Amino acid sequence: MTWHIVTGEYPPQPGGVSDYTAAVSAGLVRAGATVHVWCPGDGAARLTDGVHVHPVAGRWHGPDLARLDREISSFKTPRRLLVQWVPHAFDRRSLNVAFCRWVRRRARAGDRVELMVHEPFLGFGEGTWRQDAAAVIHRAMMTLLLRAASRVWVSVPAWTELLRPWAFGRGLTFCWLPVPSTIPVSHQSDRVAEIRSRLVPSGEILVGHFGTYGSPVAGPLGTLVHDLLGKLPGIRLLLLGRGSKEFHAAAFMGTPLASRAVAAPDLSPESLSWHLQACDMVVQPYPDGVSTRRTTAMAALAHGVPMVTTVGRLSEPFWSTSPAVTVVPAGDRAALAAAASELARDTDRRRRQGDHARALYDERFDVARTLDALITGHCPTWAGGAVAG
Repeated sequence: MTWHIVTGEYPPQPGGVSDYTAAVSAGLVRAGATVHVWCPGDGAARLTDGVHVHPVAGRWHGPDLARLDREISSFKTPRRLLVQWVPHAFDRRSLNVAFCRWVRRRARAGDRVELMVHEPFLGFGEGTWRQDAAAVIHRAMMTLLLRAASRVWVSVPAWTELLRPWAFGRGLTFCWLPVPSTIPVSHQSDRVAEIRSRLVPSGEILVGHFGTYGSPVAGPLGTLVHDLLGKLPGIRLLLLGRGSKEFHAAAFMGTPLASRAVAAPDLSPESLSWHLQACDMVVQPYPDGVSTRRTTAMAALAHGVPMVTTVGRLSEPFWSTSPAVTVVPAGDRAALAAAASELARDTDRRRRQGDHARALYDERFDVARTLDALITGHCPTWAGGAVAG
């Protein structure tokens, strides 16, 4: 089986979709498939982890799309195109209608097009009038894509009801396909022990956060970590991910708490795995709630790290009852601080929750489940609830 994966970002470009596409592509190769990835750039094709990477899409403008057309058409039919959809990944300030028309042309020419929708479009009333105008155009773009698609994979079930009206009655199948962790677990206990001896030499509790520290998260996270460090002297904080250094400077500059927090922004996947395993727990507030599109939450589950997080409008129902996580309502900063403090004080509960986290991930969200769904074309039922057809 040959796959042609079209994505707006791919390593060495940073980003969640980049990491996701690389993990899925490599997994398909391990399963015996031939994989061609079509991504931005003007470079020569290369072979990475068995994946044929074609950085020929430039900036997804007219001449770039024409070049992409010629190169993809050089491969024999039938062709299966898997488009990784995030509107902001395809340049033109997220308003690349021409790209969506290109996808529709590929479908009309006989290619089988499948969409993986990580984020569908901007919402209304979330910013300026310009953002509302962009939201209108995004929906027109989605209509073009849905006309081209033979199947639609969604990272969270909530996207299904948002997308269905823009199919205008087409009998499309929408399948919930949770996004797995993009940080492979690296089992090297000596490395983990070295990190703990350096960061918590007296056996303090190491609380981590993994993310990109955007403004919707930075606010509640800043309040939370100040509360935890102020009330519990036996806690140390580890900030992981891009933007952690800047967050540390903004949150702790000139305060006595700065010495109890460490930022580690530029770690390899292997080192990031060791640092996650070194944490006694992580705190992961999300403004729209934890969900199966959050690779940072999935990384915590995969590594068996106890997690305090939030449930909101995009959270799937199972999070509220799962023993694998501790959850509070999104936006309730007092409840978040209280829940994190309670978990930090309870060693046995952290151990139990970590065991449940690892088991939940292995059962439902491991990349092997993703690959099985893509290869068989069957909507997964292991994701913890009904899928939409």
